[in-house]
Amino acid sequence: MISSRTQVTEMIVSAKVRKGLKWADVAEKVGMAKEWTTAACLGQMQLSKEQAAVVGEIFELSDEAIAWLQIVPYKGSLPTAVPTDPLIYRWYELVNVYGTTIKELIHEEFGDGIMSAIDFSMDIQRQADAKGDRVNVVLSGKFLPYKSY
Repeated sequence: MISSRTQVTEMIVSAKVRKGLKWADVAEKVGMAKEWTTAACLGQMQLSKEQAAVVGEIFELSDEAIAWLQIVPYKGSLPTAVPTDPLIYRWYELVNVYGTTIKELIHEEFGDGIMSAIDFSMDIQRQADAKGDRVNVVLSGKFLPYKSY
């Protein structure tokens, strides 16, 4: 019996390691971007019945686990307020150092509002560089202005 979406995430990660799969290959079979598919498999997005069936086949999941993939998840997967994983901590640091700059420049360009993480896309690519490869991340979110009422 499965009692949480976290258990399904653990099953997926375990099968991914056991089978030597890459997220990009899973995404191709699901028919979605690798970034969205990875987030879904890690418990942060709801899969459609068809997508869940594909993921279930890839990772050899039970019908019960496939059903869990179709439930709206509780978003936010970090176990602590300040992340301890070094890679995730650097993103936290990035927001701490550049967050006010990002906010200021978005407000200057668009006005008072936010960048949506719902109407959103992300692209992560390796960028070759003679001094050491770079991580190129593009975040694209719809601007949502605050309304007056």
